[in-house]
Amino acid sequence: MERTQALGAAVVLEGDNLSDAEAHARTLGEMAGLTFIHPYDDRHIIAGQGTVALEMLADYPDLDTLVVPVGGGGLISGIALAAKALSPSIQIIGVQAAAYATMVRRPPVHSFPPTALQTLAEGIAVKRPGGLTRPLVDALVDDLVSVDEAGIERAVELLVERQKLVVEGAAAAPLAALLAEPERFRGRKVGMVVSGGNVDSRLLASILMRGLVRAGRLARLRIEISDAPGTLAAVAELIGDHGGNILEVYHQRLFQDVPVKYAELDVVVETTDTEHLRTLVEALAAAGYSTRLLGSNAAGSE
Repeated sequence: MERTQALGAAVVLEGDNLSDAEAHARTLGEMAGLTFIHPYDDRHIIAGQGTVALEMLADYPDLDTLVVPVGGGGLISGIALAAKALSPSIQIIGVQAAAYATMVRRPPVHSFPPTALQTLAEGIAVKRPGGLTRPLVDALVDDLVSVDEAGIERAVELLVERQKLVVEGAAAAPLAALLAEPERFRGRKVGMVVSGGNVDSRLLASILMRGLVRAGRLARLRIEISDAPGTLAAVAELIGDHGGNILEVYHQRLFQDVPVKYAELDVVVETTDTEHLRTLVEALAAAGYSTRLLGSNAAGSE
């Protein structure tokens, strides 16, 4: 919004979802004599977005599968039109966020709750496919699948970590689909459409930190210790001796269900991977410190 305003445009925020915004935009257009341009249900938009397929097939004419994010259907409609014209046997697979899988499940519009569902893939969070796009999708798209939020998050993380690409949730949906069904795509020449990088920096930071937790490279340990001088230092030394890097420490005596002469120590520790984390937890247990992993499904949690 800030960047759009910086270019001299007037930005109007209205409604809680795309449908509300569209209705208000049409009203403003009629009042001010402006032309309404739909973000996806417009033949010129569809044609313009189809040039993505022209460029991909110009670079890699042997692609046999294109995986495309789907919201209202404009992008995949244009891509399918162009790609099928050039290569009729090519497979076009659309990917929607599970929270907004309007073309996958084909629910009536009123089946959605009145408030917007939360999804990382905001760019494809569309309740109502277009009147132009839905028939094109029906005719030209080979399959439509949905991906859950965990899959989208993991795909955003992988694209940053492995490909050094900063992408939004909607853009990562095709990779999430590949990760969810690897056998389906094995042996095929697949092109994925990465459709944008409009992601909030704080959200991206959170995704990357959560990825470290999933990989066992960042963990929160709860360690039961005796409330005696030197015990905290001994635990810190043991963690250091086994290659763990302590980032945060919370020493709690009063508000935990432990005996009065004991305390619970919550430690945020950095490790190299899940195996290193497991070794560290085992070393603490072997030294007599009851230890468990909090807030993670990583191995070695007990």
